[in-house]
Amino acid sequence: MAMPYYVSPEQLMQDKAEYAKKGISRGKSTVAMEYEDGILLLADNASSLNKISEVYDKIAFAAAGKYSEFENLRKAGIRHADMKGYLYSREDVTARSLANAYSQTIGTVFSQETKPLEVEILVLEVGETHEKNEIYRIQFDGSIIDKKSFTVVGGKSESLSKALKERYELTTLENALGICVASMEEGYEQKITPANLEAAVLDRRKQGRSFRRLPVEEISAYLNKE
Repeated sequence: MAMPYYVSPEQLMQDKAEYAKKGISRGKSTVAMEYEDGILLLADNASSLNKISEVYDKIAFAAAGKYSEFENLRKAGIRHADMKGYLYSREDVTARSLANAYSQTIGTVFSQETKPLEVEILVLEVGETHEKNEIYRIQFDGSIIDKKSFTVVGGKSESLSKALKERYELTTLENALGICVASMEEGYEQKITPANLEAAVLDRRKQGRSFRRLPVEEISAYLNKE
């Protein structure tokens, strides 16, 4: 009888992490950045398949990596939020509770399944003030990072984060969009056109649902003012 091939738990987890990182790095980046009236979400995405989505009244979801995998997570998050809001109250649906649910799901897959999820996701909630905004980054192994000001997921995340750090300031939506695009162009070392961008905001000034997509025409108008 042949002995099964042995792989140490440490090596197995390392291999899974490298596999997930490689898959995520092949995807285009998604950026979240706070501005004066809310949170801007921007993805390098020429496809008609959305990487940015509304989840609940003041909560949004954004992702990078394998589309089919984060799309399933997005739908599950919306169902989770709707059910919790229905059973309890709408105020009980928070970015923190949703991020914890995502963390458990992704972490379970990473530790128990042969193939990890090739995704990094962002869960964001706009607060009544800038200080009360919440931005959570959930990584491929289920770990959660609480972010402020800005964050990046996907390919070139390190170079884009460095470029954003040098440029970041709490400013208007118009200027914030320009900062994000300039940082993407520096990180990618190529020109970014409005047609290749997917953009949305969580705007605290809106009553009820805070999520709003920015059409290409609006993105172009902001960038052409630069």
